[in-house]
Amino acid sequence: MSEAIRKTAVLVTGANGEMGHCLIDALAKNGKYSIIALDVRPIDELLKPKCSDVIVGDILETRLLERMQSEYEVHSVYHLAALLSTRAEFTPEAAHRVNVEGTLNLLKLAIEQSRWHGQRVKFMFPSSIAVYGLPNKEAKKKVGKVKEEDWNYPTTMYGVNKLYCEHLGRYYAKHYRQLASDTTQSGGVDFRSIRFPGLMSAVTVPSGGTSDYAPEMLHAAAQGKSYSCFVREDVRIPFMAMPDAITALLKLHDAPKEKLSTSVYNIGSFSPSAGQIVSIVKREFPKAEIKFSPDDKRQAIVDSWPEDVDDSAARNDWGWAPEYDEARAFNEYLIPGIRKRYAS
Repeated sequence: MSEAIRKTAVLVTGANGEMGHCLIDALAKNGKYSIIALDVRPIDELLKPKCSDVIVGDILETRLLERMQSEYEVHSVYHLAALLSTRAEFTPEAAHRVNVEGTLNLLKLAIEQSRWHGQRVKFMFPSSIAVYGLPNKEAKKKVGKVKEEDWNYPTTMYGVNKLYCEHLGRYYAKHYRQLASDTTQSGGVDFRSIRFPGLMSAVTVPSGGTSDYAPEMLHAAAQGKSYSCFVREDVRIPFMAMPDAITALLKLHDAPKEKLSTSVYNIGSFSPSAGQIVSIVKREFPKAEIKFSPDDKRQAIVDSWPEDVDDSAARNDWGWAPEYDEARAFNEYLIPGIRKRYAS
């Protein structure tokens, strides 16, 4: 396809996921983006009208990415596609292929796109608190808010993958082919990453994250189903309402490069215990049946994640501040949205 008819676009991988739905909604409302939605599954019919193109395919398919390279002029990549934490533990080699090799493929695409149109492609990468690995619940309690450079000893394949891809991003941004004699073969992308806490969406059903016990409680209660929680009542990790996660991605995307002191940022919002979440759910759904049946292995994973994160860098560099605290997240977003979902 000739350069004259290449399409200027934003690429969203993992478009069918929880974050993908909300991100595409936000990009479409903005109105200035031509959106390419890519997912391994057929794209949700509700998303199709909001996108310029929808592609069903695997980020591991090099021929697919080569075709995209020739057909589109991509200026931003939101790389959301991933095999999440719980599923990744059952198939760690597959997780590595998707989470690492897939990311590498997209970074290579971004490099080629940057060369083609002469501007660094912004590469937005959702990372996770799974990159942290605290040794036990006592240490977790003691350390409190964790900074980006602390406790980077993940215990899950998902966490390992995310941490490694953060480093891949830094390499492609600053050091790609640094010894090349031909300087046109060096250069990089504009890599920006957020380590997200547990994300809670009122729009889509949880899909395999180890932090999904919180939204799973709500979805079960709204459907009149009983729920057995796989963590202890006292366990605590940071959470965030999905709209704040999308706002953060867009805000970091638009932040002036010179304002950024790092390529990877913590962001936080609220950190309730599992027991506190149950109390909120039962307040709204008095007949909810929720019991605690901790799974030792999954519990150990959650215990390795911090109770809270230090997000001062994000607040200082690009003005991060959540719009949804715990009360507003549940009362104005999650509970009304999930009630509406199952009202019929």
